[in-house]
Amino acid sequence: MQPEIRESAGSARERQRTAVHEAPVAPDFSRTRREWARNLAIAVGAGVVLAFVGAMDSGSAPLLQRLLYWVPLMVGGGLLGHAMALLVAKIPKANVNPWVFGAILSLALTLPATFVVWGYTNLLFGTRIPLAALPALFGSVLLLSVAMTALMVVVNWPGRVTHAPAADAPAPSVRFTDRLPAKLKGAVIYAVSAEDHYLRLHTSKGSDLILMRLGDAISELDGLEGAQTHRSWWVARDAVEDTRRDGDKVVLVLKGGAEAPVSRPNVRALREAGWF
Repeated sequence: MQPEIRESAGSARERQRTAVHEAPVAPDFSRTRREWARNLAIAVGAGVVLAFVGAMDSGSAPLLQRLLYWVPLMVGGGLLGHAMALLVAKIPKANVNPWVFGAILSLALTLPATFVVWGYTNLLFGTRIPLAALPALFGSVLLLSVAMTALMVVVNWPGRVTHAPAADAPAPSVRFTDRLPAKLKGAVIYAVSAEDHYLRLHTSKGSDLILMRLGDAISELDGLEGAQTHRSWWVARDAVEDTRRDGDKVVLVLKGGAEAPVSRPNVRALREAGWF
């Protein structure tokens, strides 16, 4: 057990709460060493795959030359993408939805990346790609940018956040409470977790299953302060009693005994929001 992670529920609740009605958690681009290593490994892996398949008509070149072409390009593209993401993150509306953010980033990244690919291709293969061919090259780079941006969004974007009303605001009507089965009516909702096509409801009156998608449930849980801690879990903030580590993973211990995993993109966001 690591003391800097473990904390009582009382002290956690004393920390400053996330502001009501603020934008959903945006990606944090100040990477830790581990996050940088993970993203670098993804870029290198993508470069190796593209080299082996001979993407963008590079298949006629020797494998070593293809590796020297694709791996540096993908790593450089990752660094360029990081720089462009910092700029796109300054657009308020881009941070509301990860796929809106990804679409804007893909378009912003493709133009400079096209010139990088054009220059590096001429340098490594000794070719002279005419400027008239840049539109076709732009299309190929755009497809690659969309694929890599989508992958990075999935890997790095924190989960969605729901909010409680301000202290002086009237109590909200939480639509999701209407979906509670009869035996759970009036219960306090601790967490919701996905199990195949069902959701398991963790409450003060026990648990039960309903047929629903987690994404739709989170939309209806607005009015309760909580967060999507993992792709398959939403957790109410007041339900967190303790926090522990399971190897290099963070786990939230909830009222009622359930334990909710915290995926890596969410660890820093929840820590900075005062969850642990």
